[in-house]
Amino acid sequence: MGVQLGRGFGWLWSAFAVSTYGTWIAFGAFPLIAVRVLHSPAFAVSLLEAAGLAVAAIVAFSLGPWVERRAKRPVMITMDLIRFVAMASVPIAHVLGLLSYGQLLVVSVISGTASIAFTAASGAYLKYLVRSDHLLVANGRFEGTTWVATAAGPPLGGALIGLLGPVITVMADALSYLLSALGVLRIRGGDVAAPRDRVTGLRGADLLGGWRFILRNPGLRRLFLNSILVGGLIMATAPLLSVLLLGQYHFAAWQYGLAFGIPALGGFVGARLSARLVTRYGRHRVMIVSGWLRSLFPLGLAFVRPGVPGLLIVIIVEGLLITCMGIFNPIYATERLQRTPADHTAQVLSTWSAISKLLQAALMVIWGVLATLTSPLAAITLSGVLLLGTPLLLPKRTHLSAPEPAAPAEDVRVA
Repeated sequence: MGVQLGRGFGWLWSAFAVSTYGTWIAFGAFPLIAVRVLHSPAFAVSLLEAAGLAVAAIVAFSLGPWVERRAKRPVMITMDLIRFVAMASVPIAHVLGLLSYGQLLVVSVISGTASIAFTAASGAYLKYLVRSDHLLVANGRFEGTTWVATAAGPPLGGALIGLLGPVITVMADALSYLLSALGVLRIRGGDVAAPRDRVTGLRGADLLGGWRFILRNPGLRRLFLNSILVGGLIMATAPLLSVLLLGQYHFAAWQYGLAFGIPALGGFVGARLSARLVTRYGRHRVMIVSGWLRSLFPLGLAFVRPGVPGLLIVIIVEGLLITCMGIFNPIYATERLQRTPADHTAQVLSTWSAISKLLQAALMVIWGVLATLTSPLAAITLSGVLLLGTPLLLPKRTHLSAPEPAAPAEDVRVA
């Protein structure tokens, strides 16, 4: 769609793109460093992923109100610089011979927390920067960028790891955050911040403001429950699928990369189609159909077998799943922004992200135990069966019929 979103959005999109590519280039670098450089055991490697998610999510709960009351561009720049310093400390410590498992854990928590705060600030700023009727197109561009980076980043990172080792990809990720900060710095114009209460300041009740708002709004509540359960159940099987394909079925590394690189391009196609489909068939119908389909396809992974037929099943199933996610995600992200008033946007987004990460960490542990007691394929199959029920949580048309909440008159626009 030929919608012009302005130069400010162009810089915000560029900042998002460069940091997203950096993240995917460094995908899997920390586990590799833990195993190859620090010789950590399997449990420590699992703990690195789960603990980083969980602790970052818990810390991020307090950041929503803090982000809400501040101009969003400085918050984004600050979070990018924090992520740059944290990630850059890893290769520096490695060169000095001081790198430890504890440092990886701390960096994982710091970067994860800063990422949640950045996402909350950027979402609130996007709502301010882009007209409401253009948000779907804007979210579609972010979604498409994410899936192209998902397809291209890991192979590039793998090549860098093969040539120079896993630490170099962490440095590339660090530099991407620095470039992102410079991109946000180039945005000109106003900003937005909710007013601060100079008498009472930040209250304990404010920490649950985003949670209470989500639960009170029927449409948001259903979207929230659906999105975190679908994301959690899918992410819970990601490590198990790696064990199944690489360990039990002995897929070559290039086959494993192919199995997830090609389907990611379906996300780009879906994101490009999302706004067009909404224009033709209506937002609610497209959201419901794509929401049902993204919950049906994962069950196909129960039929994965060794060899080329198994590889083709993974590519087809993941390709269909990710295409549906590419269609669904911009619609749900737009619905979430449009149904949240400006003075609650950062709190809602930080709460949403934090609880989603907490649930993902918990389900990864639970599914790891299930796979140990049964088998990876059985645990993956159970996730597919449970996903079949998640579309029942999608909002009905009546839940989305209320008009978009207006921004309160006391919201502060910052020059």
